[in-house]
Amino acid sequence: MNPFPLVLADLRRNRPLAWLIVLLVALALAVGIMVISQERALRQGSARAADDFDLLIGAPGSPTQLVLSTVYLQARAIPLLDGAVLAEVARSPGVVHAAPIAFGDHWQGHPIVGTTADFASRGGALEIGEGRIFQRRGEAVVGAAVPLAVGARIAPQHGHGGEHDGDHEEEEEDEDEEEHAGHADVRYTVVGRLPARHTIWDTAVLVPVEDVWAIHGQADGHDIGEKRIGPPWNASRLPGVPAIAVKPASVADAYVLRGRFRAPRSLALFPAEALNELYAALGNARDLMSLLAVATQVLVVAAVLVTLLTGFLARRRRFAVLRAIGAPRRYVFATVWIEVAWLIGLGALLGLLLGYGAAAAFSRYLQGLAGFAMRASLGVEEFILAGSLALSGGVLAILPAWWVFRRSIVDGLTGPH
Repeated sequence: MNPFPLVLADLRRNRPLAWLIVLLVALALAVGIMVISQERALRQGSARAADDFDLLIGAPGSPTQLVLSTVYLQARAIPLLDGAVLAEVARSPGVVHAAPIAFGDHWQGHPIVGTTADFASRGGALEIGEGRIFQRRGEAVVGAAVPLAVGARIAPQHGHGGEHDGDHEEEEEDEDEEEHAGHADVRYTVVGRLPARHTIWDTAVLVPVEDVWAIHGQADGHDIGEKRIGPPWNASRLPGVPAIAVKPASVADAYVLRGRFRAPRSLALFPAEALNELYAALGNARDLMSLLAVATQVLVVAAVLVTLLTGFLARRRRFAVLRAIGAPRRYVFATVWIEVAWLIGLGALLGLLLGYGAAAAFSRYLQGLAGFAMRASLGVEEFILAGSLALSGGVLAILPAWWVFRRSIVDGLTGPH
């Protein structure tokens, strides 16, 4: 005998209850799926954003703040590194290029970053999307997300852009007139557009660092009257810099340079070192959330089984009638088992989809805040979690099926209706 027609008829008859059970199971699973998938998206996205920074050197202070300010352009006041260190790093053996990273200005909310042509092109490894890399003062290269065409001219605005609170507004009002005049006199011509990197740097405007220094009344790192850009530098005319992005010639050189410039006067680190602290915190939070999600799933499945058992108890007369007209015990057992396993399995599948959808939506929201792409995906962990729930449901479905299986026909026919 085929139990599926009876199962389908029973599900149609109790459609609201069936869908409620499926949704409860799905929501319980979706929480765990979203936590795992979102944590992975954040981890992978932040790691990809740091790929362009092999080694960072800055002033002594917080390693995390150095990474946030430089890699993710989360502009905060950080101490400046002595310009003499930049000259020393640039001429050190094993350095392909050492690029100063200077902040302070913006254009319509897009940060203007002073650096070198080597860094803008990632040492020539980054194929320019349109135009060319800047070659002289007054030129700019924009990221893929900056709404400027090649040939456009812009004037920098002081500050980091975005929303300002009262303190920031007061600071801008108190700036001296000379600095305002310096900004008003400067124009950048966009000469190139970089390809999309799916990081916050897609929103940046890159200019020669000498222009950023000059705008703020500082020496430009070269002899007086010299108009070229980039290294070699005149160490005596180098102002302080927030950070130096170093491209080592090899992995061995990277470790040598990190050890050499990890001194009292400077801080040298691999961005992954600071990210590991973040990942450790995320991992602990994810483990806790996953544990809570599993506990929720257990409670939901237990509640579902109690509800179904109560429903089967109310329908024991029907099962007794089936037995009385010749249905074998195994047919009744299979009918109950299939119905319970089907509801929990369908809930697990729906929970997998809901969890992925929630993670994808939350990733899009977070990447707008963090500034780097986060792609939610379903990995082995999520499928194991969903599969474990479905498998557990199949095992636990034996309980109500066995209860119905062992009931006698007389008990079912003579019990309360």
